[in-house]
Amino acid sequence: MRRIVLFIIAFILWLLLTWTLNWQHLLVGVIVAIFVALLFGNMFVEEPRKFFQIKRYFWFLVYIPLFLWECLKANFDVAYRVLHPKMPIKPGIVKVKTGLKSEVARTMLANSITMTPGTLSVDIDGQYLYIHWIYVRATEVEEASRMIVSKFEPLLARIFD
Repeated sequence: MRRIVLFIIAFILWLLLTWTLNWQHLLVGVIVAIFVALLFGNMFVEEPRKFFQIKRYFWFLVYIPLFLWECLKANFDVAYRVLHPKMPIKPGIVKVKTGLKSEVARTMLANSITMTPGTLSVDIDGQYLYIHWIYVRATEVEEASRMIVSKFEPLLARIFD
């Protein structure tokens, strides 16, 4: 089942990258997708049945505008700090806790935090993430978690857990 899911994802990605329905490209895409699925099938998806649950796609479509909004706000915040004459920064690494269960969900959370300007995921240690923050507003785990993680965590739990 894992290999089938990976084959489907690899083939769809091939179609998006080539953007053609020429039979030769389709044949090469099938061969490449089979090769990828055979080599990496056991490493890819923990629970392949989740791939076929449509509600997860809905929540992912809800997540995209939320992420873009948070990214836009963070871009303006970082631009303000860069352009301000006194450059008001107070960098540091904070420890935050997440309630996400799967490794994929925690990795997506860490990537979302990293892609948001002003924050950078440094390490994942079980339920804890270490985040480099351009302006540390809270050092307590609960407060920092509320400020950084709580924006993304509820939707990521619906998508991945």
